[in-house]
This record gives sequence, C-alpha cells and structure tokens, in this order.
Amino acid sequence: MNSFERFSFNLLGERVKRRRNEFVELRSDLMQARIKTPFEAYLSTAYFSSIVVGLAMALLVGTATFLLNIPSMITYRGAVPGFLTGIYDFRLQIGTVIAVVLSLLIFGWITYISFMLYPKVIAGNRRRNINATLPYAINYVTAMSTAGITPAEVFRLLGESPIYGETAVEARFITREIDMFGKDLIDAMRVVSTFTPSPRMKEFLQGAMATISSGANLTNYFRSKAAQYTHENHQEQKGFLETLGLIAESYVTAMVAGTLFLIIIESIMSLISGDSNPILLMIIIYLIIPFGSIMFVILISSMTPEV
Repeated sequence: MNSFERFSFNLLGERVKRRRNEFVELRSDLMQARIKTPFEAYLSTAYFSSIVVGLAMALLVGTATFLLNIPSMITYRGAVPGFLTGIYDFRLQIGTVIAVVLSLLIFGWITYISFMLYPKVIAGNRRRNINATLPYAINYVTAMSTAGITPAEVFRLLGESPIYGETAVEARFITREIDMFGKDLIDAMRVVSTFTPSPRMKEFLQGAMATISSGANLTNYFRSKAAQYTHENHQEQKGFLETLGLIAESYVTAMVAGTLFLIIIESIMSLISGDSNPILLMIIIYLIIPFGSIMFVILISSMTPEV
C-alpha cells in the first residue's frame, strides 16, 4: 500500500470491515486482477477519494459559478410560478448552492464508480492476455514435461518466463502457494483456478489436476490442450477479422457518408433560411464526428484479441 491508501485505511478501515460481505464481487475482481492492495484498503481509498474529488470539484464549480455569476446568464421566457419571483434577487446564491451540491454528488459518484470498475477492466485485460498466450505457454510446458521435469518445477520455470505474459503470472501464483503456504501442487492449482479471470486457464488447470490425480500421462494432456487452444485462437482471429470488416463498413456508412450527407443538407437549409448560426451543423462537426470516431476506436480496441 502507498501512503494515501494507508491513510484512507486508517481513517475508514474499521467501517469498511463491517461491510466486507456486501462486496463479494469486488473482492473477486481484485483477486482476478491480481491487484496487491487489500480489499479493505482499496474500498477505503475508493470512499475517501470520492469524498475528496467531490469536495474539490464542488469548490471549483461553486467558485466559478459565483465569480462568473452564471445564474444571471440563464434566462427563461415562459410563465414563472409566483413563489419563484420572490427569490429572484437571490438567484446567485441559490444557483451557487445547487452547483455545489450537484458537483459534489456527480463527481463523487463518478470517482466511486471508477474505483469499482477498475478491477473489472484489469481482469478483462488479463483474461485476454492469458487466452492469447496460453497455447504457447502450454507448448513450452509440454517441452519441459517431455524432458522429464516434475510438474511443480514445470510451473516454476513457466513463471520465470516473462514472454508468456499473464499466463506466467498465474504460474508464479501456483509456485507461491507451494513455497509460501506449503500446499501441494493440486491444492495450489485449485486455488489459482478459482481466482483466474480466464475460463480457458481454469479449464486447463482443472484438467491438469484430474490428470495428476488419476495418474494419467500429463505430457499427453499438455500436448492435446496446446493443439486445442491453438486451433481456438485461429478461429477467434478469423472471427475478429470478419467482425472488423463489418465495423469498417459501419464506420464508412455512419461516420463518413452519413455525416457528409447531414453536413450538405444542413448547409443548404442554412443558406435557404438565412441562419447565420447553424447549431446543428456545429454539433455534427464538433461533437458527433470526433466523439463517434473515438467510440469506434474504443470499440475496436476492446475487441482486439492479444497476439
């Protein structure tokens, strides 16, 4: 833990401990993401950070609202209820209070949600990396097993090979369970298979446990799983390329041809009507096109498998 997490835990740790059973999913996400911060410290940091960010943004927005006199810039030309006319002279103070409260709630909530989602994002990235590197890691494991190296030593050597990414991290956790907690190989693999974010890794470890327990040939099991996962990776890559082609066609249709058509139509309508400030045209150019393109980039990035 860093100093900020330690301070948050000292401040809110006791209250968080009493709510431990209410955050089972968060605890699982932290384990799958292999985040080293303890659950109590992480949740305490989430609470305290939400309060700090909410108060800071409330102070900033409230000060800007008051100094710039933003409430006076808002005009309403419809019918106004009678009781509102009596507080018209206090619109600056009331508007500032509203801005402070809304900023506190909105930015505090965004910060808290970000802390809750962060372990899921990390676990998802780890899952993709494990699924991509597992076939190559199993080939490496198969070669060592064929040479007569014991299964426990096989996983130890795999954990020392950084080229296999998050698969090597899972192997290091197996070794840690054996060395630090005195568990045998089957119990260590059972613990890691429980908290790994990859269903493929979980299936592989459970199959290895069954193979060792039954006394079957572990090398043959490794070889068959390597072939299976390599074939599945090829199928996933093929499916991704087909999906990428569909997304490219959608982007050209929606963000290129579609927006160009809207720009032309809106420009013609503005010329006909004599509108010198075409709001819709500016929305298309400055909001729809850039944000739409960013969303397509995020979509493709989230779908792209590890290689």
